[in-house]
Amino acid sequence: MVKKVCHLFSFLFIIFVLFGCASGDNGEGTGSGEITDGDFAPLDKKATVFIAEDGAASGAGFYIAEEKGYFDDYNIDIKFTTFANSDDMLPALAAGEVDIAGGVSTASFFNAIAQGIDVKIIADKGHYFDGSSYFSFVIREDLQDEIKEYSDLKGKRIAVSSRNAVDDYIFQRMLEHAGLTEDDVEFVLMSDFGNMLAAMGNKSIDAALQIEPLITQGEAQDLHVRFGDATDFAPDAQIAMVLGSPDFIEKETDVSVRFMAAYLKGVRDYNDAFLHDEGLDEVIDIMTKHTALKDAEVWKKVGVTGLDPNGEMFIEDIKKQFEMYDANGAIRGDIDFNDAIDTSLSEEAMEVIGRYDR
Repeated sequence: MVKKVCHLFSFLFIIFVLFGCASGDNGEGTGSGEITDGDFAPLDKKATVFIAEDGAASGAGFYIAEEKGYFDDYNIDIKFTTFANSDDMLPALAAGEVDIAGGVSTASFFNAIAQGIDVKIIADKGHYFDGSSYFSFVIREDLQDEIKEYSDLKGKRIAVSSRNAVDDYIFQRMLEHAGLTEDDVEFVLMSDFGNMLAAMGNKSIDAALQIEPLITQGEAQDLHVRFGDATDFAPDAQIAMVLGSPDFIEKETDVSVRFMAAYLKGVRDYNDAFLHDEGLDEVIDIMTKHTALKDAEVWKKVGVTGLDPNGEMFIEDIKKQFEMYDANGAIRGDIDFNDAIDTSLSEEAMEVIGRYDR
């Protein structure tokens, strides 16, 4: 009798292990992939996502999604971290020490990928809004009567913050539009945008490729005025991109697609606020909390970063930037853009949360 009872308990224990553990595994992963009420179900277990972000305005989608609870809705905890420079950040991203980062096009960025630093370009993090570009040319206030067309920049001293980077690319596009070459102007390398304001004040430069909020600040101080708009000659420029760790994108798919859905919701609120004046005060409060620009009234005046509500990028422009750096002899190696650019997360997220076509 005792043996029969022992055998019975052994049998029940085996059944519990086989079926109980199997059931536990289904619920214990990071998520079940379920969709409820037109949205992703929350993850079964809380996941932490590390974002390398330094308070740039282009990180608005992250900040808004965090503050409005879109990450929380999916049971995702966000941790922001910073790096001194991209040379440290990119290897950490490739190794999975951080999951998400922001990046801009530079020769050094493409060289890192060409030399085996495996990171993925996954979504938009900065482009131009037509007619109100956040990264555009200004001229000295006292030169308005002299410089009326782009071709009038011939012979002028123009400050640009870097070589073989997106700044240089925008500068070259402007020269092409003006019918000028670099030999027709004096290129002034000035890495600090703040120094450009001082240089305008002491008249050591005539024009500059400047960035917000310093564009607005310089106008208020009568140092410079906006000159045209960058969309005159580079309407499809891809200024910044969201980057992802391959492991995060390819192995933690339940987490990464929900992360992207939350990010896009944040970006959509940003577009509603700055383009349609819906929820503007709330979004500005979030931006003043997370960025260096703390004046809410200035936020209502600046040209803000363009962020695509569907995460879509100007992929052909990314390739053109690479080609320019390569033509300059700044690229070491080649890149398979079909591998480096991965839009699958935003595409999968939109299958559930829908497109924003406003």
